Amino acid sequence: MEGAPVLLESKSSPINLLNEMQQLRLLGHLCDVTVSVEYQGVRAEFPAHKAVLAATSKFFKEVFLNEKPVDGPRSNVFLNEVQVADFASFLEFVYTARVEVEEDRVQRMLEIAEKLKCLDLSETCFQLKKQMLESVLLELQNFSESQNSEEESAARTSAVPASEAEREPLDSSVAAPGRGASPEGPAAKSKEK
Repeated sequence: MEGAPVLLESKSSPINLLNEMQQLRLLGHLCDVTVSVEYQGVRAEFPAHKAVLAATSKFFKEVFLNEKPVDGPRSNVFLNEVQVADFASFLEFVYTARVEVEEDRVQRMLEIAEKLKCLDLSETCFQLKKQMLESVLLELQNFSESQNSEEESAARTSAVPASEAEREPLDSSVAAPGRGASPEGPAAKSKEK
């Protein structure tokens, strides 16, 4: 009598697979495609694996499924108007599921993700842009609230001296209306402050 089937599932296997593919790419092993990118005269070539690019990018999937073998198993793909740094970051992302870029490059990474039809990178960039926007909005809200509380505090502070001025002992020059002082002495004093 056979027992019930059990599920054998590795939580680390997907990460290990990505790490191994990244190492193979970095060492140039088993790479079957070279992607050439050029932007404003700056050109670079990146060896990669068709299977990884096709699995992560609909653009590459379409290119590889529609190509005709010409020079054997290795092929070349040329991308015009793609910055070298952006494509290097794209490759790092598709091989590791993570990449660190400067904040001002997030929009460019979103554009390359859309150009290469890489849904995972597109969603990641979109989520990060959303978080950045929410952070800016929160900062603006906090700044606005602090400005409002400063204005309220200033309004209360300017109201306090006027009432204090009414309670202060009057100067002798202001106290005696007969000596040429105006009858609204305390009010005039608070206006000066």
